[in-house]
Amino acid sequence: MTGGPKLVSILRQGAYLIASIHTALDDSQMVRFQEDLIEQIGVHRSRGVVIDIAALDVLDSFGARTLRTIGEVARLRGAETVIVGIQPDVAFAIVSLGMSTGSLVTALDLEEGLEYLEGCSGRAVRPRRADR
Repeated sequence: MTGGPKLVSILRQGAYLIASIHTALDDSQMVRFQEDLIEQIGVHRSRGVVIDIAALDVLDSFGARTLRTIGEVARLRGAETVIVGIQPDVAFAIVSLGMSTGSLVTALDLEEGLEYLEGCSGRAVRPRRADR
C-alpha cells in the first residue's frame, strides 16, 4: 500500500486504535491491512480498535470475512473491535446475501464506537446532558 494516497490510516488515540479505510481494497490490500492492524495492536498494547468503513459503498464477502477475522484475532490479543460507519446499502447487501458479521460489534459512527470501547474498559462514560 505504498506510492500514492494512503488507502487506510491507523491512528492511535490513548489505549485505542482507529483504522479508517478510505477506499475499496482488493483482497491483497485487505490482507495487508489485517496484518498491519494486528501488529499495531501488539506494538501499542491497544485495548480497543475502531474500524471506520464509512467510505466503502460496497463490501464483498472476502472483506466481511476479513473484518470478522480481525475482530476475533484482536479479541485474542486483548482488544475489543467495533466496526463503524456501515452505509445503508452495504448493510442491506450484507443482510440480503446472508453474510454474517459473526460476533463483531457495530456502531453508527466513531463517537458511538469509542463510547462502546470506554464501556468495555470499565471506565464510566459521562452521560451527555441536554440541559447544558
